[in-house]
Amino acid sequence: MNTRSRPPAAVSVSASAAPHTSSAGARLLLALPLAFPDLCLAGAETLPPPVPDPLTGVGQMLFGLFIVLAILAGCVWLLKRVSTPMRGGGLLRVVGAAAVGPRERAVLLEVGDRIILLGVTPNNVRTLHVFTRDELPAAVAPTPAAAPVALTAFAARLRQALHKRQDDAG
Repeated sequence: MNTRSRPPAAVSVSASAAPHTSSAGARLLLALPLAFPDLCLAGAETLPPPVPDPLTGVGQMLFGLFIVLAILAGCVWLLKRVSTPMRGGGLLRVVGAAAVGPRERAVLLEVGDRIILLGVTPNNVRTLHVFTRDELPAAVAPTPAAAPVALTAFAARLRQALHKRQDDAG
């Protein structure tokens, strides 16, 4: 007797049985990793999960913040550009203003040929006196060189108007 083992003989498959056999074999090969995952991955090297780079997240956040701030600045610029009234053609012009208290002001407004003296407080605005251009002293007329004189003359005229008003009321 021959103790040597022989390699198995090749099995011949008929042409009609080939599709059936190869289909079953393919199914077996596909099911093998599902049935025995440890056997299939025994020799494979497993990689640790990737560690996210903290600078990438911070960079994305800063880029997004920059975009939002740029859009906000653009909107503010556009709002200022659209809502600014045209200058030079207005009927109203502030001739002068003086503080008469911590939160009170007296304001001279020029409206056409009239000049209006207003008392302005945080709660209201009152008309103190209405002047025509002829009634206004020359020292109060707005000139750049005579600004300090105009303010003192304005203060004197305001004091006079306030005393007159108190005398009329009392």
